Amino acid sequence: MLALLSVSDKRGLVPFAQGLVRLGFKLLSTGGTLEALKAAHVPATKVSEHTGSPEILGGRVKTLHPKIHGGLLGRPSLESDRQELEENGIAPISLVAVNLYPFRETVAKGAPRDEVIEQIDIGGPAMVRASAKNAAHVTIVVDPSDYDAVLAELEKEKAVSAATRRRLQHKAFSHTAAYDAAIAAWLAEQEGDPFPESLSVAVTRAQGLRYGENPHQRGAFYREARAPREPTVAFSEVLQGKELSYNNLLDLDAALGLVLEFPQGPTAVVIKHNTPCGVASDAVLERAFRKARAVDETSAFGGIIALNREVDDATAKALTETFLEAVIAPSYSAGARELLAGKKNLRLLAAGPGLAQGDAKPRAQLELRSVSGGLLVMDRDAVEPTAEWKVVTKRTPTHEEWEALRFAWRVCKHVKSNAIVFASPNELLAQAGGQTSRVDSVRIAATRGGERLKGSAVASDAFFPFRDGLDALAAAGAKSVVQPGGSVRDAEVIAAADEHGLAMIFTGTRHFRH
Repeated sequence: MLALLSVSDKRGLVPFAQGLVRLGFKLLSTGGTLEALKAAHVPATKVSEHTGSPEILGGRVKTLHPKIHGGLLGRPSLESDRQELEENGIAPISLVAVNLYPFRETVAKGAPRDEVIEQIDIGGPAMVRASAKNAAHVTIVVDPSDYDAVLAELEKEKAVSAATRRRLQHKAFSHTAAYDAAIAAWLAEQEGDPFPESLSVAVTRAQGLRYGENPHQRGAFYREARAPREPTVAFSEVLQGKELSYNNLLDLDAALGLVLEFPQGPTAVVIKHNTPCGVASDAVLERAFRKARAVDETSAFGGIIALNREVDDATAKALTETFLEAVIAPSYSAGARELLAGKKNLRLLAAGPGLAQGDAKPRAQLELRSVSGGLLVMDRDAVEPTAEWKVVTKRTPTHEEWEALRFAWRVCKHVKSNAIVFASPNELLAQAGGQTSRVDSVRIAATRGGERLKGSAVASDAFFPFRDGLDALAAAGAKSVVQPGGSVRDAEVIAAADEHGLAMIFTGTRHFRH
């Protein structure tokens, strides 16, 4: 029996190879895999010795040979295949362990283009695909985590079951598909084309989920093949708590996205059902969290929290005072971990130091949303062109109002349209969104905010189509407004602002969130 081993990921290689030899396999190998086997005193034959053909072109051509691919694709169950294999001196290969050149890892470390190109594997994918096509006769293993199961079946049954071979067949084609998708995505990125004619997305399953948005829906969580440079939920470390659910992950992503808008100082965000219900900044993280929670304590119950500084003991104590589903932060002090460990079901995620570093410049990302039969793809809404803001009213905002308007505008981007946000310079006071009428959002937010809204700033994600929205927010006590402008009734809306003594800014940019 022949087995071919050629892996870049050498986890578990030697014990697996030793087990195969013990079971009577003769091993073929190449390059670094062969060196690792010989260093461990595992007998293996170099592929070039098996084929009788030398490696050429600096190792670019090693396994592309009839004695390899004939051995992988031959069907011993067919008389005609058996005869051709014998006539050409080709021995069947019954087991293959191959994983591919570290293309994604090479890209991630910022290697130059020529080096990245050399990490595009040719022979490896060819062997994986050939073996997977012939899974009725060949066991293909691309993941070291499958070594033990394959060895166990061989030891117990003297063969790998058809069910296991089919499972590994699917895994193999998924492996090469993700690999090719990563190459295609990198090439598109090199060309500066975010929307190529054919969009390849490389993701791997991070975990199965108990269910999707509702218990009758199945769900799973997939992670990008290459970690982004900025903090993400997908690559955060889960430190404790119950298994993350579909809705937890959505809310954590919303919370993280919003807290990243405030890199300058300690900030806390409270999210409920993908909607901000508390946001506050303060020089002290504990106070920021308490202020954010106080915006809407009822909604904060069972909420998701994002913090952009390490959770210290005082903040941890404040977190324990309310039932929460999950917290994401850069890190946690030892004392905080000890305090929060008492909340065994509370999910704690550490996003890493990048969350606390406001000077990080995230790479451009695409947002993908599914529709029936297709995908919608767009750039992430990351623009913040404050230099282009224009005062359109008789009164110019005061310094404090400018600060409040900037704060409200950052939050507004994360509220569902039609979004209305009332804020002070460092705190969300009230918000409303998801309404079919903008004036309804103003009225709902005003009811929620009550007396707190006196002297507040308001952000609107899109223009006010009529003056009624301005009338309503002025009645609630707001003194300044930031909005995109662009309505055919802008003059009417500006006149209403002047009547109420409001200072109003046009940004020229809207932030719809559907």
